Amino acid sequence: MVKNRLMIFAFGAASMLSASSVSAQEIILKVAHFWPTTALSHQKVLLPWCDKIAKESANRLKCQIYPAMQLGGTPPQLIQQAADGVADIVWTLPGYTAGRFPSVEVFELPFMSRKSESTSRALWEYAEKFSQKDFAQVKPLAFHVHDNGYVHGKKPINTMADFRGMKMRAPTRLTNKMLSAFGASPVAMPLPAVTESMSKGVIDGYVLPWEVIPTVKLHELTKYHSETDPSEPALYTAVFTIAMNKAKYESLPADMKKVIDDNSGADFSAMIGRVWDESAPAARQQAVDRGNVFNTIPASELASWRKVGEKLESDWVEEMNGKGYPGQAMLESAKSLIEKYKP
Repeated sequence: MVKNRLMIFAFGAASMLSASSVSAQEIILKVAHFWPTTALSHQKVLLPWCDKIAKESANRLKCQIYPAMQLGGTPPQLIQQAADGVADIVWTLPGYTAGRFPSVEVFELPFMSRKSESTSRALWEYAEKFSQKDFAQVKPLAFHVHDNGYVHGKKPINTMADFRGMKMRAPTRLTNKMLSAFGASPVAMPLPAVTESMSKGVIDGYVLPWEVIPTVKLHELTKYHSETDPSEPALYTAVFTIAMNKAKYESLPADMKKVIDDNSGADFSAMIGRVWDESAPAARQQAVDRGNVFNTIPASELASWRKVGEKLESDWVEEMNGKGYPGQAMLESAKSLIEKYKP
């Protein structure tokens, strides 16, 4: 009996040591996105975030980053790669898969955002209330928007009439609707395709924030930049998410889940927005240094543009109601939260 008890004790001790070893082993997180490694998003958000979770987990959580779609597929497929476990974490635009995530589209309506940081904080709070169903296949770690979007192209845009005959790229369904309402011919494509499309004349212009333009060298292919009156809300912004595979998250030990939880949510979302806001002046300066031409669309002209925005709002509410969403409540909540967190 003594021998049996010793064997049982030894087996139990070995099991405990084995369990402890498993729980303490290094966990590699495959992180995928569509930007090059030179992009601000990679350098000033993902790398520091990965360093932070590594430090707070005593190096038990480590990232293996796959930039520029190195895991294969196309940018619109990223969110499904997270859902399926091809990647553990992805950074992408929900709007790349038009109609799949309608709840967050409200932030992409014209003239909603003023600052990326405050709007991103508002977006996270909004998504917790209205977007759980849309994002049920993944675990969102952040929702954010980019810095204020402007119009860039082969000719200046001073009035809405200047859009006529222009082939313009936009990133999402609602920005395409906006351009169409302005009189342009919208062309949908992910960011990595824009540079080649401008170079080959497939498009005449695009709407983008300043941050990303030097990253993909568009300031070298674009002569004119039309900015909106700074007293007005941004012409547009786009919604991004950093999302995690749910099964991967659930497989983590409790203390490692806490590290992820401590580094996701409202503060993380706002931090990403702040990085975007702070990046805009230096990115814009690169276009200035090339001698590109700038103009500002005054508030008096934007008044008619805002009427188009109001029509898009009412159309969006009606569309959401038809899909079973509380469209008006969603619109009012988004506007209220943006106001709540404005600087």
